Amino acid sequence: MKTKDIKFLDIRHLRGPNMWTYRPVLEAIVDIGDLEDCPSNTIPGYYERLKDMLPSLYEHRCSYEEPGGFLRRVQEGTWPAHILEHVTLELQNLAGLPGGFGKARGTSERGVYKVVVRAWQEQVTHAALHEARELIMAAMEDRPFDVKASVEKLADMVDSLCLGPSTASIVDAADDRNIPCIRLLETGNLVQLAYGAAMRRIWTAETDQTSAIAEGISRDKDLTKTLLQNCGVPVPEGREVDSPEDAWEAAEDIGLPVCVKPVDGNHGRGVFIDLNTREEIEMAYKIAVDEGSGVLVERSIPGSEHRLLIIGGKMVAANRGDVVKVTGDGKHTIRELIDIQINSDPRRGPSESHPLSNIRIDSAARIELSRQKLDAESIPAEGREVLIQRNANHEFDVTDEVHPETAALASLAARIVGLDIAGIDLVVEDISKPLAEQGGAIVEVNAGPGLLMHLKPGVGKPRPVGKAIVEHLFPNNGTGRIPLVGITGSYGKTTVAQIIARLLTLSGKHTGLVCSKGVFFDRRQSETGDCARWEHMNRLLMNRAIEAAVFENGSDTIVGEGLAYDRCQIGVVTNLDVARHTGRHYIETPEQVFNALRTQVDLVLDDGAAILNAKEPMLVDMAPLCDGEVIFFAYDPALPVITEHLEQGKRAVIVRYGQIMLASREGEVSLAKLKDIPLTEGGKNVEQTENVLAAVGATWALGVSPDVMRTGIETFFVDQE
Repeated sequence: MKTKDIKFLDIRHLRGPNMWTYRPVLEAIVDIGDLEDCPSNTIPGYYERLKDMLPSLYEHRCSYEEPGGFLRRVQEGTWPAHILEHVTLELQNLAGLPGGFGKARGTSERGVYKVVVRAWQEQVTHAALHEARELIMAAMEDRPFDVKASVEKLADMVDSLCLGPSTASIVDAADDRNIPCIRLLETGNLVQLAYGAAMRRIWTAETDQTSAIAEGISRDKDLTKTLLQNCGVPVPEGREVDSPEDAWEAAEDIGLPVCVKPVDGNHGRGVFIDLNTREEIEMAYKIAVDEGSGVLVERSIPGSEHRLLIIGGKMVAANRGDVVKVTGDGKHTIRELIDIQINSDPRRGPSESHPLSNIRIDSAARIELSRQKLDAESIPAEGREVLIQRNANHEFDVTDEVHPETAALASLAARIVGLDIAGIDLVVEDISKPLAEQGGAIVEVNAGPGLLMHLKPGVGKPRPVGKAIVEHLFPNNGTGRIPLVGITGSYGKTTVAQIIARLLTLSGKHTGLVCSKGVFFDRRQSETGDCARWEHMNRLLMNRAIEAAVFENGSDTIVGEGLAYDRCQIGVVTNLDVARHTGRHYIETPEQVFNALRTQVDLVLDDGAAILNAKEPMLVDMAPLCDGEVIFFAYDPALPVITEHLEQGKRAVIVRYGQIMLASREGEVSLAKLKDIPLTEGGKNVEQTENVLAAVGATWALGVSPDVMRTGIETFFVDQE
């Protein structure tokens, strides 16, 4: 077996919709060499070893559409490329990326396969492919493979490279609303929702509507408290202090117990509550002063700390913090008890996927322990409860318990500071009663609040906070889409793209065009050369000035890179000459060419349209694949396809009586005479006439007026010259 191997000839990242699926994938060209003669059922013990190494493969249904289906295929006999697909997906699943699309398909070259797997993040999937190959070869050769270490390696990559759970919840909610997303940083949480002029940006729980001034105010706790107090919002009495001695004087003036905290700290660092002695207060000052630019001393409010999440002026979630205690056993130190009784909870951990943080002996915990005449190395007696933190993780969901007056006050606090999304911290004994009845108060207003506590509360119902943020950014079921036109086919694509862009510009929209002649913004060319590539298209979609976009997509782009957009309003297929598309990327048959070019039709939205050449039988076959309307165009109006289409009350763009006609249920309307359209040479140039028909069909579907279309096509060639 050692002379047999699985080799990667090439691995391509298809970064957008492609001939396989709507989602980004890695397409690996794999050579299994002599293993072509060794299906899995011919290798002694292979099935048992693979199943033992990765028992969760049982959940893969494969072609049998039932649990255990894939393993049954392995037992009956399948090839390494197919196994590579499933093992890669399962390793990603175990690393925290569940589900996913996969395919393994042979090529005309013996032993060479295309293995396609869903790629949430390119580097993670690339590593998973290689780990899967090693696992498969180990199972074949009956040698050890450390699955746990492999999964841990991938999980670490997921934690560092993929979107954090808070940002992912927003992106997933946008995806559910069919709003496109673009990640703007390769390893960060800055994400663009929607395209062009319709875009919004998020950075976890901050948006492009989050004011920098408001964020600055929220960091200054003293200023925040002053603004809230001036507007009648209950806040704790207190003031800023400048020395340990001043902190004690302030505490005496306010009345014990007090809270000491940084003026502009965050995440609870340097915050000490319920301090009663001068020693505690002065010690707390010395720690708090290092966490910010100043220190506040405030009256301690009785009760538990609560976090209310405000989005767009509405409270959408609320959590309550709780005290953290350990119980002595007479054997272990407090530090050890924390690890045994608290940090062993699987919900706790250092990563963003853990809803609860690990508890550590920090300065606040040391003060709590000293109050109890203990330290981290003390061994408490059996049964003795030891308080570690008074307000730890906001573990308990209490959204349904919040009193309406309290929710309204929290919303008011966010508006006073100026935040569209805010985490309002308040202390109260009973969240179901108004603050005024029990002396409760708002103690902090936070910009960019954490969402994980609401997505995965320790106790209680998860709240759809990502959905609430998307609804705030895109109210009234807005999709965040701009008119987007994609053009593919065998020839004429560039001309059609240029005409469509010209007509959209004339209609009053700032239009971006990416084609094989460059990148254009309205009539200005910003880049030259063949720019019909994913990179150029993606950049254009990030331009806030763009109100409409037109993209030329060659088959090489679809097959080798994927498309830059998830869906489009208009998909144009100009024509189809199979020979122009074969011989590259292992595309060798008419069926494969069809599957590549149909991608453009697959992406049309249900309120959009596919513009197809009626004289091409393969393009006519694409019509049923379109989720939206189909508008055929034809130089010959007598084609049976056109006749049938019009009889069904559908639209077409045709040539009749030397004129371009807009044909619909209402009849045929003349748009322009061919003799007035320079590009068509009076209709003698059939190919260019078809290009004009395709462009007219696309802009007609987008609602461009006949007058604008007529002016555009009659002046197009003249303007270009």
